[in-house]
Amino acid sequence: MMKFRHRTGMRAAAYLFALIVVVYAFVFMGTPYVVYQPGDASEVAPMIRVENEDKAEEGTFMMTTVSASYANVALLLYSALNPNAEIDRKAERLGNQTEEEYAATQGYYMSSSQSNAVEAAYKAAGVPYHDETEYLFVFSVPAGDGRGQLKPGDKILSVAGQHVTDPEALSKLLSSRKVGDRVTVALERDGKKLQEDVTLVEIKDSEGKAARPGLGVVIGAVQKVEASEAGRTVSFTDTNVGGPSAGLMFTMEIYNRLTQGDLTRGYRVAGTGTIDPGGEVGPIGGVQFKIVAADRKGAEIFFVPLKNYEAAKAKADKIGTRMKLVPVSTLNEAIQYMKKLPVKP
Repeated sequence: MMKFRHRTGMRAAAYLFALIVVVYAFVFMGTPYVVYQPGDASEVAPMIRVENEDKAEEGTFMMTTVSASYANVALLLYSALNPNAEIDRKAERLGNQTEEEYAATQGYYMSSSQSNAVEAAYKAAGVPYHDETEYLFVFSVPAGDGRGQLKPGDKILSVAGQHVTDPEALSKLLSSRKVGDRVTVALERDGKKLQEDVTLVEIKDSEGKAARPGLGVVIGAVQKVEASEAGRTVSFTDTNVGGPSAGLMFTMEIYNRLTQGDLTRGYRVAGTGTIDPGGEVGPIGGVQFKIVAADRKGAEIFFVPLKNYEAAKAKADKIGTRMKLVPVSTLNEAIQYMKKLPVKP
């Protein structure tokens, strides 16, 4: 009897161990793949603040997103059966970046998109403005000496007590110092302000050029666009998404609140597309997922960059949506389309 119980216990332990291995493999073990699916269609109004705004807005403007998940085995199996999901290799998404650097780059694109949206909206609404560098953004930290002090996604506010406007200005500021010197960098990380004493490292720009002292990071400037007249400031809350593709919809919302009347005309309007300061609308990736996301949220109109129209229409036809797809190449085209619509009863 004791021997039988021993064998039963061993068998149960083996089954339990096998179950743990299977669960781990399916749920916790990573794979070299990423799964793309429809994300959300989110109202942009709560993300934007405009001083002395025109509050008339019966409808809504919505930005659309793509959900990208680094896949485990369970998600891969689910995605293989999901007609609205696509599987790709993680390396294709990241390129030569780490996951942390990729996320930081997407954050930079979002910040730049917001600045462009404000500038394009000011220009379309006839509001005078000027721009200036708000901070330097850290994309990556390839030099070993800087790692742990500066991180991808950091916003550099000042160096050695001075506000720096671009990478060239930073290089000039540090030119009088030596490799190994330490400088105080004021920065913002994850919404918190802090200071780091960063050791300068040797930077070699190209063959034939002398080495120079630097922070050992790859950076870019983020512009802040300010109205030249009081009471017209535009600001953003945290959108919790990255990338530049919400530019057009941000601009539509800002323009609507800077000008008299309701540009939505009472409709649920979704869309996608980058925006440049001059109001040009650029193509984006993943439009097929955004069509599904907008349809699920009951969008009646979908603005799509001209170069993405064929792919968007193919997906719209496939899912049988009743949304009206409107291809645009400029902000003005989108504004004029909305102005010509009858007010929704």
